[in-house]
Amino acid sequence: MADITAQMVKELRDMTGLGMMECKKALTETSGDMKAAEDLLRIKSGAKASKAATRLAAEGMIGAYVAPDGKSGALVEVNCETDFVARNEDFINFTRDLAKLVAMKSPTDTEGLGVATLPNGKNVDELRKALVMKLGENISIRRFARHAAQGRLASYLHGAKIGVMVDYTGGDETLGKDLAMHVAASKPICVSREQVSSDLLARERLIYTAQAAESGKPADIVAKMVDGRIAKYLAEVTLLGQPFVKDPDQTVEKLLAAKSAKVNGFTLFVVGEGIEKKSGDFAAEVMAQVSQIKEDKASQSN
Repeated sequence: MADITAQMVKELRDMTGLGMMECKKALTETSGDMKAAEDLLRIKSGAKASKAATRLAAEGMIGAYVAPDGKSGALVEVNCETDFVARNEDFINFTRDLAKLVAMKSPTDTEGLGVATLPNGKNVDELRKALVMKLGENISIRRFARHAAQGRLASYLHGAKIGVMVDYTGGDETLGKDLAMHVAASKPICVSREQVSSDLLARERLIYTAQAAESGKPADIVAKMVDGRIAKYLAEVTLLGQPFVKDPDQTVEKLLAAKSAKVNGFTLFVVGEGIEKKSGDFAAEVMAQVSQIKEDKASQSN
């Protein structure tokens, strides 16, 4: 059986928002399998999907750029080690310049962006290394997304930690900005239910089925309960199904219909999303080492 560490328990607790003892028990029952433990907790507690996607696990900022004609644009995430550096003017300008460069040059990946040349004639990676030397922290270009709009683009930055770019047709600039703000606030995973991956939907259905089965109701009632939960889930995670943040009495789908508009696609970046930030507690580490030494001595004497 795998050793269940305090870090594993903390990570699962951060992902689910449940108690430490519940998390430790789930990890024990699943032999330390984090994903299986999360699913088990969701089945037993009725908890919603993982909180991990909304957790800011690294520092940095999102840069955004939309061309004057609204037809091309880009989002870029650049990471650093502390929020202090993320608020540095040179770091901010570097990130914004990268967003514009991506929109103009359309590199294929971060390596291609690294060897690109900025309008001032400087190489991107050389400038990044110069910032590392000047600011004293590791700085990395994590990801970017370039849009060539079917309609036109709207962008929104929330404190530079959340960045959104929306490609929409119809409506006006106010609608575009409202849609981008909605995505930042409600964090849909895709535009419509047809775009939800079959694997993700299958996982949710398994969890809801296990939850409903514990009610002891007949199979046909359980099936209806699961279908209802799936319908609710699809409304929660798709842009069209969500209540519009500025008017919760109507869905985004109804808003778009009223404006004779549609959303062709969007990109949502959250700084540090999916990155595990390393945190250390020196006193705890020392005590853990002392405990291990005592255990080793005890086992040797037996």
